[in-house]
Amino acid sequence: MTDSPEARAAAAQKPSNWNLPNAITVVRILLAPVFFVMLLADNGSDGVVRYLAAILFILAIATDGVDGHLARKNNQVTDLGKILDPIADKVLTGAALVGLSILAELPWWVTIIILIREIGITVFRFAVIKRRVIPASRGGKLKTLAQSIAISLALLPLWIPLGDWMYWVNAIFMSIAFVLTVITGLDYLYQDRKLNRAATAGDASA
Repeated sequence: MTDSPEARAAAAQKPSNWNLPNAITVVRILLAPVFFVMLLADNGSDGVVRYLAAILFILAIATDGVDGHLARKNNQVTDLGKILDPIADKVLTGAALVGLSILAELPWWVTIIILIREIGITVFRFAVIKRRVIPASRGGKLKTLAQSIAISLALLPLWIPLGDWMYWVNAIFMSIAFVLTVITGLDYLYQDRKLNRAATAGDASA
């Protein structure tokens, strides 16, 4: 049986995975190990390399907004992009958190809990991918923004020009990011469970 004209038209309009937004996302993933090596160079001393590592992280994480904007503007939103985009964020932020913990600038328990949440949600996305692709929620995007700000502040040795009070600022922002990470992770599972119950109830009534 041949496809209907409507199905062929829909397939023709479907954007290709080989596009600029997805390429930017892949570059963000590839920059993560480069940033990680730079962060740990010279044992994390507050020198030029530390500043360069921080700047690289900020530029890389900023591309998250760029690829999303381009994808929506040019009608290039793809299922692959929806999957790769959050993975790229997690790889980059995960590298930063692990690096900061290795340098004893962030407690390991904070890094471990955040990584468990991030990896767990990513695995969950792949587990349900046959049923549906789950894009990042608004809460998840807010969490990513909070993590980006907190990690950027932690990476930049601003305590040198501004004073030790920056340690308190860093701790406050990291605490906000940590709480949002945990809450959005739990809410993500709760909302998916609600959708599953609603789908099951709909099937039963049908």
